[in-house]
Amino acid sequence: MKPLFPSLVPHLLAAAVGLMVAGAAQAIDYGPFSLNGFAKAELTPVWPYCDNCQLAAGEDKQRYWADPVRQNQSYDTHAAHVTLFQPYLGVKTDVGRGFKVGALLSQRFRDGKEDYKGFYYDRNVYLSNDDYGSLRVGAMTTRGWSVADYPYGTAVGVADVWGSSGAGYGILTRAVRAATRPLDVFQGDLVLEASYDIGKSGWEKNKPRFLELYAQFHKGDLVLDAMFQSARNGTPTAFGHGVFTGLTPFPVDDSKLGSSSQGIAMVMGRYQVDGNFEVSGGLRANHWSGAYAVVTTPPNTNTGTGLIDEARWNNMFNVDWTKDLGGGVFKGYPATSLDLMLGLRYRVGPWTASTGMVHLGAAATSNPTDRGQSNAATINTVGMNYNFRNGFEVYSTLGMVQYAKLGLSPMSMPGNAAFTNVDSRVKTRGNWLTLGAVYVF
Repeated sequence: MKPLFPSLVPHLLAAAVGLMVAGAAQAIDYGPFSLNGFAKAELTPVWPYCDNCQLAAGEDKQRYWADPVRQNQSYDTHAAHVTLFQPYLGVKTDVGRGFKVGALLSQRFRDGKEDYKGFYYDRNVYLSNDDYGSLRVGAMTTRGWSVADYPYGTAVGVADVWGSSGAGYGILTRAVRAATRPLDVFQGDLVLEASYDIGKSGWEKNKPRFLELYAQFHKGDLVLDAMFQSARNGTPTAFGHGVFTGLTPFPVDDSKLGSSSQGIAMVMGRYQVDGNFEVSGGLRANHWSGAYAVVTTPPNTNTGTGLIDEARWNNMFNVDWTKDLGGGVFKGYPATSLDLMLGLRYRVGPWTASTGMVHLGAAATSNPTDRGQSNAATINTVGMNYNFRNGFEVYSTLGMVQYAKLGLSPMSMPGNAAFTNVDSRVKTRGNWLTLGAVYVF
């Protein structure tokens, strides 16, 4: 059995100590500028864990040659770890008549590297007015990911498995967003918002287009959030945290591909029952059009090395790999599914106890081969947090995943071991324990 605490753990401990030292710090405001953000360190033992189980290491779940796993592998405990740091630099100034102009720049660093190389979480400018609402242009996160991730998922230990799953997208690159001021509806506040993104340039035949509609209703202790995403010619995916760009990273593939689409409809709510109890829940419907598998760059035998460069494929989705339609083209099929989230929190002083549940449902599709549509997953968590009330918080979360069957993971998951590090092809059940610290400034 491998050591539970690998050699990299001292770096995590150092990060946690750094967070504690920073506990007295506060957000920085200087004239029209502001700087805030968060830093987080987590250590997560997982069991059972299969080291390097997939034969084609690192290959995408949608490609059939990624399906096989190594036989006679041992299963033990593995300690995963992560550090996150995300600063937000903002500037805002009043230009008169109730109007304000501003800008926001934000990037997330995962284990010291850009979370998505070449893409910002926020790089936008905006104009706002208390009587009319706001207009924002540039790079920004979607509500479908950001609201599902925080506060809903984070509050009950299911941030990744709820916020980062499904047929949505999480980061926009060339978007415009318009929002109303809070409207008085049924003695509560209703905010309406629409976001539109044109994705990556260079695509002419299969132009990327993204629309998100968002509404939040707030009345007393009740908050309701609803969002609808409709995306065309983004990267086919089941990763709700992903970046909306184009069908592939290479616009030169445009003429070789057909279009595809996907989207979500989601509603979430939370209610503060009293000063201690909060209940929450969410329901999400996913739709994928499917994406045909196509070789965009044939193998190259003229490399000068005597070796053959492998073919480059597009980003496909829900493909029947048993029938070649000609020229190495395989059909991708539409699919739909439903996902559910439930949560409960109990707060007493600086302590918060929580439990969360996410069910990623089986999918409906006419694909004659099983690409995960017959599988489902239920994830349960039990957590405890302690808030030092100076921006610093420590927490622990015990989690369990139960797959409906052994095989490819549910269609809402981007990988067979996504979110839990328990591979659905080798075990139907697994557990993990997350120990973490976060500092918000």
